Amino acid sequence: MSARRTPYGGTLRAVLAIVAACVVAPAAALDYDAAMNASQAAVGRSLDDYAFTDGDGRRVRLADFRGKPLVVSFIYTGCGQVCPTTTKFVDRAVRQADRELGEGRFRVASIGFNLPFDNPAAMRNFAREQGIDRRDWRFLSPDPGSVDSLTRDFGFTYAANAGGFDHVAQLTLVDANGRIARQFYGETFDPSLLTSSLRAVAAGERPPLASVTDVLDRVRILCSVYDPSTGKYRLDYALFIEIFAGLTVLGAIAHYLLREWRRQRRTLARRPA
Repeated sequence: MSARRTPYGGTLRAVLAIVAACVVAPAAALDYDAAMNASQAAVGRSLDDYAFTDGDGRRVRLADFRGKPLVVSFIYTGCGQVCPTTTKFVDRAVRQADRELGEGRFRVASIGFNLPFDNPAAMRNFAREQGIDRRDWRFLSPDPGSVDSLTRDFGFTYAANAGGFDHVAQLTLVDANGRIARQFYGETFDPSLLTSSLRAVAAGERPPLASVTDVLDRVRILCSVYDPSTGKYRLDYALFIEIFAGLTVLGAIAHYLLREWRRQRRTLARRPA
């Protein structure tokens, strides 16, 4: 005995296939919730010592930066858009902090995580291309084999994608004792947050807690895309279009099923007893 077929079963299967195509998006390479959790979990962590080579070929250890606050960013030199933009913003924020706190009060380090491509020569060229000339700003290549533990210590997560790497835009403030004091998020943020945090850390105090701005930056990271025409992040309208399309199709299915149910009810009611 064959299974009973509804008069609209074929159409329903076709509509469901359309729904699947509209609302099921490919899984992102990077789990942003996990990345943000790992980043925040690193706050308060005492960092291990790591070895690097700077753009001039000199050997540097993370412990060499002890004694003053350290501002750390992770970059990859093959990035043509986001990393240069964020580096230039950090340069502006650092210059503002220098003006308010005085030069020489803290250090800055940019660390390349894409080995072997982020070698000392590539890091030196990247710094030159971004116009970075601060004496206390070092562009560093980690030792091979240490990248995973280094980035994990800092709470920095990244994943390869078709265009390079996907990662949270993160800036890390390390205190004079080598302990992570605060994370900053987003391509840009209020530079006064960095200055006030540096002032607090230099005085041996805890930096200000994350503000609503940080939360909004997180939302922007999750719901925005980089627009190379403006050099900024813009709202990812495609995300909302996909959501709207999915809800529209689901609404159409509900309307279709309700209409068919009512039609069948009328048909059964007209049949003779």
